[in-house]
Amino acid sequence: MSMTEPTTAPRVGLTAVLLLGAVVALSLGLYGGLHEPANRPLTTLGFSGMLQMKAWLTTAATVLLLVQLGSALWMWGRLPGVGGTAPAWLAPVHRWGGTAAFVLTLPVALHCLWALGFAAGDLRVTVHSIVGCLFYGAYAAKMLALRSRALPGWALPVLGGTVLAGLALLWITAALWFFTRSGVPLT
Repeated sequence: MSMTEPTTAPRVGLTAVLLLGAVVALSLGLYGGLHEPANRPLTTLGFSGMLQMKAWLTTAATVLLLVQLGSALWMWGRLPGVGGTAPAWLAPVHRWGGTAAFVLTLPVALHCLWALGFAAGDLRVTVHSIVGCLFYGAYAAKMLALRSRALPGWALPVLGGTVLAGLALLWITAALWFFTRSGVPLT
């Protein structure tokens, strides 16, 4: 056994996780940039339009990711004012809340890429396009990190925080922007 093995494994694992995330983000960006936007929705899932659908689904996903943050802090004993161990029901709430949040983002991402493409019309739109690609790259890296035992202890919280920050920025640059310009339509 080499003296370098304990420090090499976390670096190799972290490099693999980050490389996967970069490949996902870059692939989405390239597809969005090269694909000719359809400029029409595939479906609106019962909403009155594509923008309404995207705004509300992103809002729901963002709320669920805030539940993710709270439940993760509670499970790791980092939630201020809450002592003791987290209840047994919290881990499934955390896992299924994250799954539901991800599923809610899929029709949004599909419409962003297929109908609108990677857009760079102004600063808000450019930031939104870049962060959208980075969000899915961070998500892929986080999911791989969950299965890896060869990562530094800080990697998973940082990746989870990156996913949360990415979705929050996506919500601000799209859903909040939409709601402040059109009111808050229920459908």
